[in-house]
Amino acid sequence: MSEKRRSYDKEFKISAVKLVLESEKSVESIASDLGVSSNTLFNWKRKYLEDAKNAFPGKGKMKPEDEELRRVKKELLRVTMERDILKKALGYFAKIKE
Repeated sequence: MSEKRRSYDKEFKISAVKLVLESEKSVESIASDLGVSSNTLFNWKRKYLEDAKNAFPGKGKMKPEDEELRRVKKELLRVTMERDILKKALGYFAKIKE
């Protein structure tokens, strides 16, 4: 039987990383105390140090730059579809005129 994956909220992750950064204890020791694997804690630390403000956005949420990219891609798809429809309509009406 497989073990269910545990999830941790943003505050827990940030607190754990700050504990690693401010403590003299090893990551392995802190991970053991918190009941998480040391690899998980190392990953949280890396993500936090890369972008502390936007670290751990949460399930279904994106960093602002990722959200903007998604929005722009969606808009590009819509505009491309509109262009293709207009091209087809232009071809249709050009045939009718002849």
